[in-house]
Amino acid sequence: MDRLFGRQHSVHKILGGGKSADVLLWRNNKISSSVLTVATAIWILFEWLNYHFLTLLAFALVIGMLIQFVWSNASRVLNRSPSQVPRLVLPDNIFANVALSLGAQVNQFLRFIQDVSCGGNLKQFLMVLASLGATALIGSWCNFLTIIYIGFVCAHTLPVLYEKNEDQVDGLLNKLFGQMQSQYRKLDGSLLSKIPKGNLKFKKKE
Repeated sequence: MDRLFGRQHSVHKILGGGKSADVLLWRNNKISSSVLTVATAIWILFEWLNYHFLTLLAFALVIGMLIQFVWSNASRVLNRSPSQVPRLVLPDNIFANVALSLGAQVNQFLRFIQDVSCGGNLKQFLMVLASLGATALIGSWCNFLTIIYIGFVCAHTLPVLYEKNEDQVDGLLNKLFGQMQSQYRKLDGSLLSKIPKGNLKFKKKE
C-alpha cells in the first residue's frame, strides 16, 4: 500500500525518533498524559479563568518564598539543627538552547513549505494548502493561545491514532486524493478546451 506522502520511514522516525517522539506516540502513558494534563491546565488558567502570565508568575514566586521561609525557620522553632534549603537554579544556557531550538523548528517549517511549493507533488501541495486554510479558519474563531493549545493536543493525539490505524487512513486518503486529482484533471481539461486557439502569422515585409 502507498503510504501517505510516499513516506519510507516509520511515524516514530519521522517525528525525530527520540524522547519527544516517544511522548507524542504515547510510548510512556504516564509521561504523555502528564504533559497533556499540564498543557490543559495552563490553557484553562489563561483562557477560561482569565489569569495573566505575570499574575501567575508572581503568585508562584510568593508560594516559593513562603515555602523557603517556613523551611529555613522551622528548625529554629523546633530547636533542631538548621537544614539546607533546596535552591532552584536554571542553567545559564537554557534560554539560548530554547531560542536555538525554536529557530531551527521555524527554519525547518519554512524549508518544508518551500519544498512543497517547488516539489511538483500535487497531493502534498493540496494537503498543505488545506491545512493552512483550516488553520486560517480556526484563527478567525479563537485567539493565538487556543490555536497553540489545539495544535499541542493534535500533536499528542493524531500521530498515535494514525500509527495505530495507518493502513486504513492511508487507504482512505489515497482514495480521496485520487478523486481530487481526477476532478482536477477534468476541470483543467474543460478549461483548456474553452480557451480559444489561434494561429499567429507574421507577415513578411516586402
